[in-house]
Amino acid sequence: MKLVAGLGNPGAEYARTRHNAGFMVLDLLAQNAGERWKSGFDGLCCSIGAGPEKILLLKPATYMNRSGQSVGAALRFHGLSIADLLVVVDDIHLPCGTIRLRAGGSSGGHKGLADVQRHIGTLVAGTAQAATDYARLRVGVDAPGGIPLEDYVLSAFSPVQWAVVQVALNKAADAVQYWSLHGVVKAMNRFNVGGDEGLE
Repeated sequence: MKLVAGLGNPGAEYARTRHNAGFMVLDLLAQNAGERWKSGFDGLCCSIGAGPEKILLLKPATYMNRSGQSVGAALRFHGLSIADLLVVVDDIHLPCGTIRLRAGGSSGGHKGLADVQRHIGTLVAGTAQAATDYARLRVGVDAPGGIPLEDYVLSAFSPVQWAVVQVALNKAADAVQYWSLHGVVKAMNRFNVGGDEGLE
């Protein structure tokens, strides 16, 4: 089994906001598979199939800054390694409509990723793995410009952005399934534009 966690904030008021790009990718995957969400691991989850691999999709309901609580619970329950984990998030450092896969690295200032890594740290303690050794898929939402960061990421995409983001969400959903079957290196080679060394 693979675990794919899409980060975001629960509630209708956040549904179409930039910070919920991770939720949007997982919603698309669940919709395409005809699966319904159910409660579990302090969030919503469902399983989809991708060839021989089962993928557990997880949307933490603990709000962005406490996403690690939900991700850690799912990893522990299923006895999964962080090598089986992919986290999908928004990224203000990427142009809107761009996606980028990474094999590991820092949180890049993303508070959701930082909390995931904090909880993963307890799972990998005493092993050869580091808390940053998990794959992540970033969906570009553009830089905020002169708008305060929190206001920007918690507001809806502009109509121009939404047109290109919808294409990126579909591409990201394809990347998730490809990653589950072929691993992060091959997925990076296939979906990252312009080459990528895989680490931040």
